[in-house]
Amino acid sequence: MGKLDGRVVLITGAARGQGAEEARLFAAEGANVVVADVLEDLGAQVAKEIGDAARFVRLDVTDEAQWTAAADLAAAEFGKLDGLINNAGILRFNRLEKTSLEEYMQVVAVNQVGVFLGLHVCLPRIRAAGGGTVVNTASIDGLAGMAYLGSYVSTKFAVRGLTRVAALEAAPTVRVNCICPGGVHTPMVTDLLPSDSDPDAGYSGIPLKRVGTATEIAKAALFLTCDDSSYCTGADFVLDGGALAGIRFD
Repeated sequence: MGKLDGRVVLITGAARGQGAEEARLFAAEGANVVVADVLEDLGAQVAKEIGDAARFVRLDVTDEAQWTAAADLAAAEFGKLDGLINNAGILRFNRLEKTSLEEYMQVVAVNQVGVFLGLHVCLPRIRAAGGGTVVNTASIDGLAGMAYLGSYVSTKFAVRGLTRVAALEAAPTVRVNCICPGGVHTPMVTDLLPSDSDPDAGYSGIPLKRVGTATEIAKAALFLTCDDSSYCTGADFVLDGGALAGIRFD
């Protein structure tokens, strides 16, 4: 038996990176998954790879109507919706004084409003299905600031706040938690780096001395979606290789 037998989970940003790994892992654990993304070709490929347990839907997480259509598709194809992974996100590097309002709001729309809309549309459906789970994706940058990431950092702090509010309002029927990854080797980051870059470069100062993998983050999302975490709600789960552990003097 799989840890998610009988579950139906919608995963945003699932065309690649963490979302794609979550979709694969969840299906392997018995779930039916809705692979949701704006990257239609890549998303359709992920769903095709998974097979009968997956469907692809185009979802711009800033659009409420598309959220409704995606949730309706889950119910039409698999009979219900009882899980959500708010994974979609974007990253922009810039000094605050160089960041335009347009750039700032673009990040807010995807990272923060997208999570709000997911909760707004999906929580009633999950409750109607008899209960389930939501996992929001924040970041360690939602626990501590990072220079040049003002828009990203502020949205990830907001995601942690939304997680707590949703956990209070949705309990006890729906559990809502938050994962806070540190550096992870995914296209969101690697697309900004030279193709021949060492993925572990820049991580020698953290205890585990390496970047995280999408599979490691997917396993945390699985834990928070299955019954192994049955007494967890409203919590942050940090996966950062020890980056926030403190200062070390060698």
